[in-house]
Amino acid sequence: MMDKYQQAFQEEARELLSELESALLELDQNRGDLDIVGRAFRALHTIKGSGAMFGFDDIASFTHHVETAFDQLRNGQLAVTADLIRLSLAAGDQIKAMLEEAAGNGPADRARSVELLRGVHELTGLAPDMEAHSKAGALRPAGPVLEHGPSRQWRIRFRPPAEILLQGTNPLLLLAELRQLGELAAKIDTAGIPLLADLDPERCYLAWDMVLTTTAPREAIRDVFMFVEDESELTIQPEPGAGPKEAALAAQNTPAGPKAAGTKAAGAGGASIRVSAEKLDQLVNLVGELVTVQARLSEAAARFQDAEMLEVAEAVERLTGELRENSMSIRMLPLRTTFERFRRLVHDLGIELHKDVELAIEGADTELDKTVIDQLNDPLVHLIRNSMDHGIETPEARRAAGKDPKARIQLSAAHSGAHVLIRVTDDGRGLDAEAVRARAIEKGLIDGSARLSEAEIFSLILTPGFSTARQITDVSGRGVGMDVVRRNVEALHGTIEIQSRPGAGLTVTLRLPLTLAIIDGLLVRVADAHFVLPLANSLECVELTAQDIENAHGNHLANVRGEIIPYIRLSEYFQMPAGRGEREQIMVVETEYGRYGFVVDQVLGDHQTVIKNLGRVYRSVQVVSGATILGNGTVALIVDPHRLVQNVIQSASEDQCRQKSGPARKHLAGQLQRSMP
Repeated sequence: MMDKYQQAFQEEARELLSELESALLELDQNRGDLDIVGRAFRALHTIKGSGAMFGFDDIASFTHHVETAFDQLRNGQLAVTADLIRLSLAAGDQIKAMLEEAAGNGPADRARSVELLRGVHELTGLAPDMEAHSKAGALRPAGPVLEHGPSRQWRIRFRPPAEILLQGTNPLLLLAELRQLGELAAKIDTAGIPLLADLDPERCYLAWDMVLTTTAPREAIRDVFMFVEDESELTIQPEPGAGPKEAALAAQNTPAGPKAAGTKAAGAGGASIRVSAEKLDQLVNLVGELVTVQARLSEAAARFQDAEMLEVAEAVERLTGELRENSMSIRMLPLRTTFERFRRLVHDLGIELHKDVELAIEGADTELDKTVIDQLNDPLVHLIRNSMDHGIETPEARRAAGKDPKARIQLSAAHSGAHVLIRVTDDGRGLDAEAVRARAIEKGLIDGSARLSEAEIFSLILTPGFSTARQITDVSGRGVGMDVVRRNVEALHGTIEIQSRPGAGLTVTLRLPLTLAIIDGLLVRVADAHFVLPLANSLECVELTAQDIENAHGNHLANVRGEIIPYIRLSEYFQMPAGRGEREQIMVVETEYGRYGFVVDQVLGDHQTVIKNLGRVYRSVQVVSGATILGNGTVALIVDPHRLVQNVIQSASEDQCRQKSGPARKHLAGQLQRSMP
């Protein structure tokens, strides 16, 4: 039971550390905002209190010292400085290291703890015994910061919920913390203890009536009960004789009693529930298998043409669809947490590179599949590091260029059909197309006579080992960063687009699928094979007749209601032996290069597609994003329309440059190249 709660504490502590880091970075920009100070204090206080309850005494003790500094900030005894922000961020990193140690992932550096606490104590003016801190696990809490002035007496009534012990909380530790604030006199109320036959040893039946004599304000007393207050009966009243200000404050902030607190807790508890990622992945996998079985049932029902069986198949299909939508929505998470952690990266790199940079975040509430989010960190880290090191100039260089010395990086996200577009934009120097081209020729990546579009030139920076930097730094310059971005994005079946304005900045856009598990698709047939086209990219289906081909004089073009659309014949692209029928069908799809058509023999209809990986052997097959199992047990490949069109355009460009393309490919190359943006 305790292991379960300790694991829950570690998960919660990591979330609180993210909140702490975000608050500290905001505080660095708004040093007089006491609300932000309060956010940081509450995060530290909760980590300290929960850590003490669940046996993480070293974390609780270390955090208490840092919390003391923020208590002084709240009371106006300390000012926010760059040193305080730096030390607090480093303390958060140290708490993370201590959490990793508790999880069995290597020891934390105790000397680092002592060094950080020495810095905190110098700021706060407290000077505890540093020799005690050097002992592993023996970081003794400093005494609480109390207001100067006469002592006051507070009458406290505390009745915890009966389930407090089951939650892993020891109420006696709260009383011990109260004693740190001053002189405490406590009386136990045993009226709630039932008869022995009805007594449950795992429930708490006690309440405490206490009188605390302290110079601490009421907020400091209430902070002791911060993480159990909602579920408890808690009153904090000044003793008779207290001033009118204290009495009014106590009356204003005293909870209405256990009923009101319980209602709040019930509401909060019903709002969300913590579920392990492993269980969630298992649910989605089972739903995926159910979708496959449902497809078999629907096909069998259609084959036997039994009315009752068809009715059951339709009901199962409807329920499976709703279950699929609900299970997938559970795995969809906002990008806010992922985006916010990069504030720290920009802050630290700005100090290291002596650059003044702000990070602007837009669209942080955009949701994406958890499995995709988990793999986003590395590519975004490399993009931001490259922007900070290569793209953004020093403040002096920006002034000379007539720019604001404070640079800006914008991290944004937005939905686009079945995809999410994530953009990293900076207002730095941008990319020099000629410099990139010259560097590519120097490294032998392209021939000096090659004619490339600007987009093709910029895509060269994604090549392994490519870098325009002549000097290697600790941040970048080895040519591995953008290659990592490319490989990670391709592993997610995404694409990368690079746009640059010389002297004005660079934008890198990652187009990522909403999910890697289940998609809506259109099932098509080419000869004896089946393919799936993502429904989100599919616009319409039109017929391609022999007369249409004759009117186009052999060019791969189709007139769709007055719009000339180039098309790709899938049987030719995949080199499949197939004769042309009297009528074929063109699926018109939207890609990042515009509208294109895919010629197929037959469109079979909608298909709920469970995506299966093709395995290592086929990892280099870029135009296919996966496979799915049909109701009859056969396999259908899932086509990536963006990548297929991109590959055809690139192949056509290379063929024309080398003058080796055949007649059919030349027609296609000419039409596709003329249609490129």
